[in-house]
Amino acid sequence: MRYIIGYAPNTHGAEAVALASALASTQDAELKIINVLDRPAPADAALLQERAVQETRAGWAAERLSEALASVGDDVPATAEVVFADSVAEGLIDAARDAGAELIIVSAARNGPLKRFTMGSVANALLHASPVPVALAPSGYERPSRISRMTAAVGSREGAHTLLEVAVEAAARRHVPLRLVSLIALDFDEGTDQEFALAAARLHARTVLDEAVASVGVRTEVTATVAEGTTIEDSVEGLSWNEGEIAIIGSSRLAGHRQIFMGSTANRLLRALPIPLIVVPRFLDEEEPDRQTLQV
Repeated sequence: MRYIIGYAPNTHGAEAVALASALASTQDAELKIINVLDRPAPADAALLQERAVQETRAGWAAERLSEALASVGDDVPATAEVVFADSVAEGLIDAARDAGAELIIVSAARNGPLKRFTMGSVANALLHASPVPVALAPSGYERPSRISRMTAAVGSREGAHTLLEVAVEAAARRHVPLRLVSLIALDFDEGTDQEFALAAARLHARTVLDEAVASVGVRTEVTATVAEGTTIEDSVEGLSWNEGEIAIIGSSRLAGHRQIFMGSTANRLLRALPIPLIVVPRFLDEEEPDRQTLQV
């Protein structure tokens, strides 16, 4: 198993490395820390002066990557590489494809409040294009002593089965419990019979969760809960979160085949979360033979 880490020599790069180390621990996973620089690569430079500048930039980036490697810890094998690409997201996706990686890990924070997400351009691009799951570290994230629980936000739309299988496998391999959550926002349209709508939403959420729990079997300890709030953000903030917990969600129905796309609900959820988030690509065909190969 391989994880690709998008690294920049700042606190956000350290957050991504911390999350990667936590996720990889006990998983027999290898980390590859990538610092993406703008093209051209030195060998492709048209002018000698440009080549010298790119070689200097690459040398400086390599030194910073050595510092990042030292922060990983002895329990997780890791390598590092400077790559050149038209964009950071493109470089990370290409690196993931070349390495056969299961996961891309970045920091989503750009001067956001502590333990919250403020989406940067790299994370945003990955969440609209990546063919593999993407893990996002919130602002101020530090590696916990262990991963303590996985929480999956499940729904009834196409792609829910893939998300559930990825979440179950991730929890079972780490020997941690899995919590399934269905979110209900109570901001109904004017004129809606709110009592009827709320009862229907609760019944639907509980039915989805009961079916999900039944499909898991005995692979890991599973609990389920319905979270309510005036908005999606309120629903999320009303939940309790453990130290070392990881959240998992699926892609929007707008996503292409085996691709990530963050819809409006997922973006609202992301802004409210105080813990790392993993976003799983969508399969257009739930019966596709290789859809179970996704792991995080």
